[in-house]
Parts: sequence; structure tokens; C-alpha cells
Amino acid sequence: MQTVLVANRGEIAVRIIRSCKKLGLTCIAVYSENDEHSLHVRLADESVCIGPRPADKSYLNIDAILAAAKAYHADLLHPGVGFLSENDAFAEACAEAGIRFIGPLPASMRVLGDKEAARKTMIANGFPVVPGSEGTVDTCKEATLAAKSIGYPLMIKAAKGGGGKGIRIVEDASTLEREFPLVRREAELAFGDGSVYLEAYLPEARHIEVQILADMHGNVLHLGTRECTLQRKNQKLIEEAPAANISQTIRQKIEQTAVDIARAVNYQNAGTVEFLLTRDGRFFFMEMNARIQVEHPITESIFGLDLIKAQIQVALGHHLQITQESLIPRGHAIECRINAECPAENFRPSPGVIRGMCLPGGNGIRIDSGYTTGDEISPYYDSMVLKLIAFADDRDEAIRQSLCALGELQIDGFEHNAELARAMLCDADFRSGNVHTKWIEQSFLPRFLRAHT
Repeated sequence: MQTVLVANRGEIAVRIIRSCKKLGLTCIAVYSENDEHSLHVRLADESVCIGPRPADKSYLNIDAILAAAKAYHADLLHPGVGFLSENDAFAEACAEAGIRFIGPLPASMRVLGDKEAARKTMIANGFPVVPGSEGTVDTCKEATLAAKSIGYPLMIKAAKGGGGKGIRIVEDASTLEREFPLVRREAELAFGDGSVYLEAYLPEARHIEVQILADMHGNVLHLGTRECTLQRKNQKLIEEAPAANISQTIRQKIEQTAVDIARAVNYQNAGTVEFLLTRDGRFFFMEMNARIQVEHPITESIFGLDLIKAQIQVALGHHLQITQESLIPRGHAIECRINAECPAENFRPSPGVIRGMCLPGGNGIRIDSGYTTGDEISPYYDSMVLKLIAFADDRDEAIRQSLCALGELQIDGFEHNAELARAMLCDADFRSGNVHTKWIEQSFLPRFLRAHT
């Protein structure tokens, strides 16, 4: 029996462990001192502490994780999302230790993890990218000169960034001068690299992504689109599959472009190509996430697949057992991320202990969570408590299904955003598709706060 070490925590660790057990694999969980009694530890066959609470001393500690993998003779390692999931040095270290990394090749991760290198690769291969600086800009003077050719508004973005961090929108030269050093400092603290580049800001654009799955034998498939436009602070709150209000012609072009991009970087395993789509139907490559995404359950719902299972099979060298022609989506799925946060206070994190939790269920409802009653939502890690996924025959029914489930959901012990999610699903702009990546902060949130104060 082969053994998989799960190098993560929370709901994604629970999700991975469940798929491993379905395949008959032994699971090893790692945990920080904060997570000793967490759900993923309880579900695993074995578990090992890898350090104290801070992530840099535990879930980001490559030496400690590899020591655990070797001690328990792990054959494979799944990095989950966040933490070390897109760290090419970690993937290389796994290979050197004789452990199969469940993810893409380190060389592909290197290109995609460096936003400047990724942009250059896309341009060289003729893929549409958002206009921006030719490379990184190291001084405010360089940034000001580059901005003149790009035009305002624009974004300052961390070259090694991810997860919505290291991004600022600037409207003019004076704002650029003020924000430039702040983004560099934030990038240095978050990613260990203060390099930044400039990119045109496309107002009222939508965030559309395509799920990719590729094996080691040259087979590359797409699993349709996802709508990830509803965001706060550049982090997603509600996602849908497939993306609605897109013509079939544009959808097919986006999907084929994603496949071509995956081939261009010799991509293997599961990954996601992200695009910005403008109102006039133009789309631009934004980035490719070299890992499974938090929102993968909605794609699983409409295609009837287990993407974690597929990841493991690809890592074991299996051929994909499906073809593009056989991948026919059915119905519509919506995911609501329920976070421990206070929307009325600029989405301030609201950590605490779950005093009680009543979860919805029934046909078409799926809950992915790493927590149960009595567990702590720690300030040391991500604030997401659970993902509520609703699947139905069409979009309208999926919305109603989501609203019903959110109405049943009860979580006691801290503030959370379930009421915000309900209000968004009821909003006329959301229903009609009249949204963009800043819609929550610029349009919806002021209305929501007025109605709830």
C-alpha cells in the first residue's frame, strides 16, 4: 500500500485525505502545535507535529515536512493549496528525496510562479496579456516612466505574488509614488522578494478561469470555465461553474487558449489558467496557478469527477482515462466561501472557537470544511471556515439551492459572512451578470452596509 503525506491543514487537507482513502492509500497528516486536535489529524492514519503555530515554523518548513515524509516512508506528497503548494524548490526537494510531488514539474512552477517570467512566456507564444511594464521596475522613477506608456489606472503587482496579496490599484502619478514602496515592502514580507511590475487596470473586467488537467504522456484537457469575479481584497468569495453570461464562441476561445498555454509550459497535473474578460469580449491572460484551486468542487460537481483522485493518478504516471469529447458539463454549481470575518469592518478577521455549528445538507448540497464544533479558527491561518457548494439543473435553481442552504447554516462563536453571501446571491446585478472584480467593494458593499446598520 502506498503512502501519501498531506503537507497542509484545514479543509483542503481533509479533502485530500478522503480521496486518498477512497483509493486505498495510507495518509500521513502533518500539523503545527495549534492543530494537534484538528479534523485532518483525526482522519489521517498517522500524524506528526512539524513545529509551532507560526506558518514559517511549521507549514512552510520544508526540512520539517520532508523529515516527516522520510520518517513515515511516504511515496507521494500532496501540497494542497497555499503554503508550499507552488514552491518549485519544495517540489525539487521532494524529487531529490525520492518522493513524488502531486503537482506540476518544478520547471513549469518556476516559470508560472514568477509573474514577470510568465508574462514574457505568454507574449513569446502569442497569447493575449494585459498591457504592462516589460519587466520588473525597481525604483519609483522607473515606475513613473513605465506608467506613462501604460496609462492610468494601473496596478502595482508583486512579481512573486499570489492569493490576492501584493497588489495595489493606482489612479495617478502621485498615488503611484506613495504606493510603490508600500507594495515592495508587502511583497518582501509576504513572498521574500520585493520585485514588482506594473499592469494596466481594466475596470469592470470579470475574472474567468479554466480548469486544466494534464498527464505525463502529453494529454491536456480543460474542464470548462469558472466565474470568480466576486472578490473582496482580491480574494474570492463566491464562484460559479460554468461561467454564466458568456457567448459560446468566446467561451470556446478561452478554453482552447488555456489548453494551449498549458502545452506551452509543458504543464502536468491539475492547474488553473486565469483570465480577465472585458465587457467588449476581449480576454487577457492573468496568471496560471500551478496547483489545485480552492474552488475545484464546483468543477467536480458539473463534470462528476474527483480532481484530487485525478491528481494522484497523474502523479503515479497513469494516462488520463477521459477524453475532451467525453467531458460534457451538466447543470450549474455555486460555491460560497464562509469566512470568520466582519464585512462591516472592512472584512476584519474574526477568529474564535466554534461554539456550535449546524450544517445544511440534502440533495445537491456539499460542505467542505476542516472544522467541527469545539475547534478554533486561529488568527495564525486563513479565515475560511467552510465551503458551501450547491449543485442544480440550472443557474437559477443553484442560486435558490444556495440561499436555502445558507439560511439553514448556523455557526456560533464568532462573526462570519454568511449573511453577506445571501445578500449577494439576491442582488439584481449578480443575477444579471452585471458584476466586475471590484463590484463588491465599489457597488454592493455600500448598499449592504446601509441595509444592515
